[in-house]
Amino acid sequence: MWWLLNRSTLGYRIRAVGDNPHAARASGINVGMTYTVVMLIAGALVGLAGANRVPGTVTSGVTTDLDAGIGFDAITVALLGRSRPLGIPGAGILFGAFKAGGFAMQASEGIPVDIVLVVQSLIVLFIAAPPPVRAIFRLPAKEAK
Repeated sequence: MWWLLNRSTLGYRIRAVGDNPHAARASGINVGMTYTVVMLIAGALVGLAGANRVPGTVTSGVTTDLDAGIGFDAITVALLGRSRPLGIPGAGILFGAFKAGGFAMQASEGIPVDIVLVVQSLIVLFIAAPPPVRAIFRLPAKEAK
């Protein structure tokens, strides 16, 4: 996906439409077709993720409780990984360790599994809200590029 978005003409069109659809339309990009292509790509990726989830876990067919909060975790991992090709796998491993370790902590030591949710929420807070965090801890502001 990184290559597609950053190194191809289709990726250029997608980024142009995402930044400003009116300017993209004025420069000759078919905005409606670009939206359709993006939805098809997103649907294919979601289908791949769902196909990984279903086999072997559900014997009676797909149920409504199959999701188990995967969407929230995916958004959090993408946010923490800064949508970078090397950052997302690292964030995914961290959050996977939280999920697996939370249940192990509860089983072995009796620590509530909700502690993991609190830690994840704090990570998201500090990553998603840099200006308030900089103000609270009196850190210097980032310089503009």
